[in-house]
Order: sequence, then structure tokens, then C-alpha cells
Amino acid sequence: MASPRRCLFIDDDVDDQEFFCDAATTIDPEILCTFASNGVEAIAKLKDDSFTPDFIFIDMNMPKMNGKETLEEIRKMERLNEVAVFIYSTAAAPRTTEEMMALGATDFLIKPSSVQGLQDLLGKILK
Repeated sequence: MASPRRCLFIDDDVDDQEFFCDAATTIDPEILCTFASNGVEAIAKLKDDSFTPDFIFIDMNMPKMNGKETLEEIRKMERLNEVAVFIYSTAAAPRTTEEMMALGATDFLIKPSSVQGLQDLLGKILK
């Protein structure tokens, strides 16, 4: 049997963390959700070679290390080159989206306003 997929969700909003995990496990009950409240915490987790997520979702606006800085640090880690990294934010100017894609983001996602919207969005990614 294949091992469960792992997802790292980086967001300083605990409610968003909970909504994300609920939506992800609705789509894939076996998925393992791991959380970090900011980029510094996420990078510390990712430096542990025993932890390699299949998907990383990064909020743009966080304390200590924002989404752009976090993405840049993740993309410096060679072992994570094949990991899908999504920027996840409430809004995005086209220039910001282009910049994140140029830095190595897999995609730039706009946070849905409902749990159903989040399930629909994650369903396209996690299936």
C-alpha cells in the first residue's frame, strides 16, 4: 500500500489551518497535514530530511518570514525541487503572481471564501 501523501500548510491563521486540513482530509482521508505558523518555523521543519511533503501551501502575509521569502528558502533546498509549492493568498496583483511563479511557485491560488470553495480548489490539486 502506498504511504499517505503529506501536505505542509504554512499560515499564521489557526482557523485557516483547521479549514485547510478539514478540506484536504475530505478529499483524501489518508492525507497527513502538517502546519507551520510562519516561514521560519516551516524552514526548520523542512531542514529535517525525514520530512518531505508532497505539497506545500504558503500564505503570502505572515510574520517573521513572508511567503516570498519562504518560497525562496524552500527553492534553495535541492531535495525539495520536485515538491509542488503553492502560494495561497486572499488577493494577488498580476505582478505578484508572475513574481512568485518566476521564483518557483507551482501556482498562485486565491483563498476561497467558503469551505466548499476550498474543497473544490484542493480537489483539483490533490486528486
